Amino acid sequence: MTAKLASLSVCMPAYNEEANVGAMVDEVLAVCRPLTDDLEVVVVDDGSKDRTAEVVLERAKVHPEVRLVRHPVNQGYGAAVYDAFAAATKEFIFFTDSDKQFVVEEIAKLIPHLEHADLVAGYRAPRRDPWHRVLYGWGWTALVTLLFGYTVRDVDCAFKLFRREIIEKVGPQIASRGATFSAEWLVRAKRAGYRFAEVPVTHLPRKHGAQTGARLNVISRAFKELIRFRMRLWREG
Repeated sequence: MTAKLASLSVCMPAYNEEANVGAMVDEVLAVCRPLTDDLEVVVVDDGSKDRTAEVVLERAKVHPEVRLVRHPVNQGYGAAVYDAFAAATKEFIFFTDSDKQFVVEEIAKLIPHLEHADLVAGYRAPRRDPWHRVLYGWGWTALVTLLFGYTVRDVDCAFKLFRREIIEKVGPQIASRGATFSAEWLVRAKRAGYRFAEVPVTHLPRKHGAQTGARLNVISRAFKELIRFRMRLWREG
């Protein structure tokens, strides 16, 4: 039997996920309610052009645990994740995406590791994305490791469970708001002395909606943010 958590915030960014986010919220509620007596689900709609926000609000009317944070315009993946974390109020935060590419039940694989770790990171085993996204992801993690040292084997895997105190401590230092957010967050958390554990998790092919991580403007912003982050760390010493 999985141990209960004192309190839990489930944080999910969403951009044009009308076809996925409702079922994802339902799944999160079904899986996580038995894991804690104090649950909240925070969804950040990052300027979606479809009915993502409306779908979440429909769930919020029925389920008081559900909260929506809205960006009037699209600000980027990292900004959505950061604002979800900032809105979280519980002792532990479970972070995942709203695209239904992960199996929420596998949070049970992460919880036992909290006995010896402050952050438990999933890694996709294997990653079920188009080959070019798998290649980009491998190259990105390798580059982050080269520039900053090892953090986790799958930097951008959106399946992590951690103590909220981590984001309270390192969050104000994080400047990246695009795809580099996860790398900067992990690097700063590692440098702050927090303990990491890693667990393989199931990754599923996307059935609905479109991925945006491979767009040229997203990639360009990520590299610019990564260079700025490396320079900031040199200045910080």
